[in-house]
Formats: sequence, C-alpha cells, structure tokens
Amino acid sequence: MAGRGFRNDWVDFAAFLMMLAGALDFFQGLIAIVRDQYYTVTPNQVIVVDLTTWGWLLLFWGSVVALTGIGLWLRSTLVRWFAIAITALNVIWELGFAGGNDFTLWGLVVIALNIVVLYALTLRWHGAEQADT
Repeated sequence: MAGRGFRNDWVDFAAFLMMLAGALDFFQGLIAIVRDQYYTVTPNQVIVVDLTTWGWLLLFWGSVVALTGIGLWLRSTLVRWFAIAITALNVIWELGFAGGNDFTLWGLVVIALNIVVLYALTLRWHGAEQADT
C-alpha cells in the first residue's frame, strides 16, 4: 500500500515539474517577444528564425508542456507516452540555452527538471494508473 502512494507521488511530482518547465518555457518565449534585445545573438551562434518568431514558438511550446503536465494527473497511458516524447523534445530544445553564452544556468535547470520528469514517467509509472482506483 505504501508503494502505491510513493508511485502516485512521483507521477504527481512529474506533473508539477512539467507544469513548471512549461511555465519557464512560456516565460522565455514571452521575454523574447516583449523585450527584443534581452536575448543577444552573437555571430558565432546559429539561429534559424528571428527572435520574435522564436519567442512565439517557445510560448506555444511552453503551453503544450504545461498542459501535458496537467494531463498527467489523469494517469492515462496515452498521456504518459505523449509526456515522455514532449519531455525528450524539451531537453533537446533547451540545449540551445545550455550551449549559449548568456543563459547556461537557465537551460541546465530546465534540462534537470526534464530529466527528473523522465525518471518519474519511465521508472515510477508502474502501478500509478491503478493507484487512484
């Protein structure tokens, strides 16, 4: 009985972390939209789109990550696999911040949150979907 509660807590924690990571992504995008000069791009860095477009993409992406975190509370296996895919993509997305000169810590924090989410969704899911029944 105690093990079920522990697994349930891990999935709840993963849902919370996904909402937190989604909020961080959302605000990264909002900052890129509102303050054009906040993120600086040097000639050595590669950026495919302008910062405003990148900000809108990140704003949308953060909303998807946060809504997926909310969906994890349903304990749906489909949402779990979608969350794993979203989290893995979010790690790749955040490598842009981790590899930059100015916001390395910001990117590493979000990557660490995503790794904890992946741990909770891959190793601690077994039995979590039955914990609410």
